[in-house]
Amino acid sequence: MENILYFDINSGISGDMTIASLLDLGVDQDKFLEELKKLKLNGYQLEISKVKKNGITATDFKVILEDDSHPDYKHSHSSDHLHRNFNDIKDLINQSGLGQKVKDLSIKIFEKVAEAEAKVHNKDINQVHFHEVGAVDSIIDIVGAAILIEMLSPDHIYASAVSLGTGFVEAAHGRIPVPAPATIEILKNIPVYSTGVRGELVTPTGAAIITTLAEKFIELPELEIEKIAYGAGKKDFEITNLLRVYQAKKKNKKSLVILETNIDDMSGEIYSYLFPKLLKSGAKDVYLTNIMMKKNRPGQKLSVLTAEKKRKELEEIIYRETTTLGIRRREVERSCLQRKHIDLDSKFGKVTIKAAYYEGELIKYSPEYEECRVIAEKEGLSLKYVFDLLKKEAAEKIF
Repeated sequence: MENILYFDINSGISGDMTIASLLDLGVDQDKFLEELKKLKLNGYQLEISKVKKNGITATDFKVILEDDSHPDYKHSHSSDHLHRNFNDIKDLINQSGLGQKVKDLSIKIFEKVAEAEAKVHNKDINQVHFHEVGAVDSIIDIVGAAILIEMLSPDHIYASAVSLGTGFVEAAHGRIPVPAPATIEILKNIPVYSTGVRGELVTPTGAAIITTLAEKFIELPELEIEKIAYGAGKKDFEITNLLRVYQAKKKNKKSLVILETNIDDMSGEIYSYLFPKLLKSGAKDVYLTNIMMKKNRPGQKLSVLTAEKKRKELEEIIYRETTTLGIRRREVERSCLQRKHIDLDSKFGKVTIKAAYYEGELIKYSPEYEECRVIAEKEGLSLKYVFDLLKKEAAEKIF
């Protein structure tokens, strides 16, 4: 079973909502606060409490600055500039006592905000002094999120499509549209939709956090949900301003890709070269199916089973080594028996026995074919005789 975090972003996301929702999963708050102290950032206090939003109990996370006149005081686009650029942020994180994974993730999130602000203002990344990135609360939100992800240690993180507000918001440069330019820049190529709510549902910090954390933005997959957490937003809209997160388990099904193409104009001899090349390059299985194509031409359907990460490499081999002009692909799932390789001290010497188990029960086993072939040729015996003899020995000595 795999550990999954799923962010249900139906009313927006911000840095403090992310922290609050992850804390609401029951993470050790004392340990979290001790980790944050390693950042060596002064001038603030944290307040973690339970609140109700439209009758739903949620965790609220606040960063309270000790000096209200400090430029970081307001968490909004109208905050004054704090002269802190991306390099300053990286130095602050790298000089802290945080673990390396937390440092790397924090910097990766900050970099997304920095790149977006630089693009919007047409400046070099290190010439931008960020409203969001420079603020103490945003530093706490981003580093805090990285700490909590490290503490929760999920195998995979997914998210829903991102809900957006509309309208305008006051900023240092005047009234700007919602989503803010930096926010929508970060959300390029991410599935989003408008709720019609007039107000800012997604902040640049929230957008940077979720686009860095989430592997995929998908509808809720088949999961066994164990915990449901809510992080409270600070504003009240006509929709409940909460970020919902599921901590869940997912059965460890193997997701693979099948590549297929129909070929009717290629010598069959090519396949004897193609098959081992595909298998050596990472294909899990390669096979042909005899088919009848248009105008009743006999042909073959080439099928290649592979992991997604190997798909592009194998597609290139197929294009280069066959006459096909196109390849179909589809995602499939497979279940597998647990397999073990066991050494058998046989009358012929050491031989590998392949055993397969279903939920811990041995249901089949056989000697390794190549080793049986070598023995048969060396001893002048039939392959079937060697195979049957080794299987019998395995039953007596191992199973």
